[in-house]
Amino acid sequence: MKILITNDDGINAEGIRLLVEWSTKLGEITVVAPKTEQSAKGQSIILGRPFEIKESDVFDYLGIKSLSVDSTPADCVRVAVDKFGKFDMCFTGINRGLNLGCDVAYSGTCGAAFEANYAYIPSVAFSSGNDFVPEAAEHLDEAWDFISSRGLLNYQGMLNVNIPPKPHGIRLTKQGGIFYRDNFVPCGNDTFIAKTFNAYNPGEKPDENIDTDAVFCGLISVSPLSICRTDIDAINKFGEKK
Repeated sequence: MKILITNDDGINAEGIRLLVEWSTKLGEITVVAPKTEQSAKGQSIILGRPFEIKESDVFDYLGIKSLSVDSTPADCVRVAVDKFGKFDMCFTGINRGLNLGCDVAYSGTCGAAFEANYAYIPSVAFSSGNDFVPEAAEHLDEAWDFISSRGLLNYQGMLNVNIPPKPHGIRLTKQGGIFYRDNFVPCGNDTFIAKTFNAYNPGEKPDENIDTDAVFCGLISVSPLSICRTDIDAINKFGEKK
């Protein structure tokens, strides 16, 4: 299996190193990752100006070819496909920070995985809490066994995997709702900075079938996501009947 690996924390991040080291048993690895941190860039790309693409020696100790790209995670995927052709799989992460609920729209980790789907490459985005990335790496086998044994990537192009500290199980989940929100705090001279706060509220009875609730109940969450944004319920309800 020919595997592309990227992330949004940068090519020197601990999470991508752990993911690359684990992935070597699955196939031939190529790493194309951002030169610097590109968190919360979603699926954005750079158009109209040049950006740097350079060979990197970060993974030479594994004999793995890698490129450092001074752009977004989605651009890393675009560069990889242009330079190296078709891949069988794309892994992104392990992100330092959970990517749950509506926040997948902001996530560079998920954005790269969606971009891989644009190139008809199945993908898995891996994320964990800020302080638990090494521990999360210890559960990659469990997550992959769950995915592969069920053939999930035969039915869905992108899986969003979130690994909590000390998980006691794994669950196939739906995307949840609001996870983070921001207050914009003045810094002087008409400038403001976003101060993020946790807006997650599980209610009285958490639903372990939703990604946010599952993770905070101590379960690894595996969410099948789609690049299609069509509201199928609306089509079924209001579309022309034949």
